[in-house]
Amino acid sequence: MLAFVVSIFLLAALIFYVTAGGADFGGGVWDLLAIGPRATQQRAAITKAIGPIWEADHVWLILVVVILFTAFPIAFGAMMTALHIPITLMLIGIILRGAGFIFRKYDSKASEVQRRWSALFGAASFFTPLVQGVTLGALSSEEIRVVDGKVTTGFFAGWLTPFACVSGLLVLTVCAFLAATYLTADPSGEPEVRNDFRRRALWSGGLLLAIVLLLPLGARNGAPQFFQGLANWTAIVIALGITASAIVAFLSLWTRRFALARIAAIAEVTLILIGWGWAQYPQLIAPDITIYNSSAPTTTLRLLFIALLLGAIVLFPSLAYLYYIFKGKDN
Repeated sequence: MLAFVVSIFLLAALIFYVTAGGADFGGGVWDLLAIGPRATQQRAAITKAIGPIWEADHVWLILVVVILFTAFPIAFGAMMTALHIPITLMLIGIILRGAGFIFRKYDSKASEVQRRWSALFGAASFFTPLVQGVTLGALSSEEIRVVDGKVTTGFFAGWLTPFACVSGLLVLTVCAFLAATYLTADPSGEPEVRNDFRRRALWSGGLLLAIVLLLPLGARNGAPQFFQGLANWTAIVIALGITASAIVAFLSLWTRRFALARIAAIAEVTLILIGWGWAQYPQLIAPDITIYNSSAPTTTLRLLFIALLLGAIVLFPSLAYLYYIFKGKDN
């Protein structure tokens, strides 16, 4: 029972990371793709939006890792072994993204220098969520085999499959959609720039819904157990919720009700991740590692559960105050 409860905390931390930190990566994607006469203003809006909070948003990724290696050490060890190549690439992407963002702000303002750092920031922001999605898809692919806690397959198993690649595209599109939608709701932005992001949110949201609806086709052969997890009434209800949220987000963006669009976008992405977790349950690495056969001793799980509850008392007010300081005055 405790293993299941802790896995809920794990999923919740992942949801917070994607809806907060994922949008930061999406901002970098749109920074890379900024075009037209307002490209400079678009990049300025992105910088202003994510500048005060992008480092704090990584607290959720840290929490995901801590829960994994504390509560499910066997699964953590297998993941770090089997997927050390994409995970290393992900970490490199996170570092380069941060370096590009910071040096663009404090280095020379010469156009050539700014273009170089912008290219690094944008490319790393594009690459990193793609690799994160590939890693997530690999965990469902059933190509990573673990026997007696040891990985028996090669270092390229799972994460180069078509299903993993589609999963990477899904995460990338999620980040881009969230960022564009959030930027439309920024009251400090110029109306023309906000409208630029509105158009991008519309088409990226349409692409996201299409990928979500087509994902089961890729899972049929690429992740059979994951596909079976999608073939039940609970998964169907979640899918209907995703579709309804997507429709609300689209209509809100179309009618320029940006605050409602932001809420609908968060709901859509949250339901996508809940649906993924439901289809994956109880596997952490399909088909051999579950939350039950890889969990830590009960005493460890109990202490972790208490620590998570106490940590939430500190973490949530702190983040709320951070957002109020840097965001609240604009609302």
